[in-house]
Amino acid sequence: MTSPARFRDQSNWSNGYYELAIEVGSSDDAQIQVVLSALWSAADVHGCFGRTDREPEEQDPLPCTVGSLTEFGHLHGQVRLPTGQLVVCGCVAIRGGDESSDWLDFYVPVGALDKAGVAYWDGRPLFRSDVMDAWLAAVGADIFKSASFRLGVIGFEVSGCTDASTLAGKLPQTRDIGYLLPQGDVLHYGAANT
Repeated sequence: MTSPARFRDQSNWSNGYYELAIEVGSSDDAQIQVVLSALWSAADVHGCFGRTDREPEEQDPLPCTVGSLTEFGHLHGQVRLPTGQLVVCGCVAIRGGDESSDWLDFYVPVGALDKAGVAYWDGRPLFRSDVMDAWLAAVGADIFKSASFRLGVIGFEVSGCTDASTLAGKLPQTRDIGYLLPQGDVLHYGAANT
């Protein structure tokens, strides 16, 4: 079996993504940059690269900037999971334009989670990993210490499933995904509970 940290092994990038999607709350590049920098630091991402068809040592590293994200579409790196496994990861910006907020979506592909032996479905009706949820919630909490945001959602392909204005400052009682909801200067975590 190949390593879940190899870029060239396209099976590492397959089968969807386990995500921390962050509603930045602004379309201002400067604010997105603050959140992106805090995200890369909080998750302790190794490297910043624009391509997945070359290993990190076969390409020049990129600056971890909104400019690089715009140029390449996704930024890629490697991250150490709480289990100790090094895996591929990435980030994409979803720009809302004038109508809605911008989002940063940090993800670990399910193909890499499979190879790392991380269980992400235990028979519950939804695709979920308690290990990933707790880790991504901690990453989000660390980001919030230096970069405010409107909302974070955690789970399998959660980007775009809701937004802060829909929640109106209240965590849902029944949660199929995890929520990081700021109320003033305090970030509240509502773990998935279904």
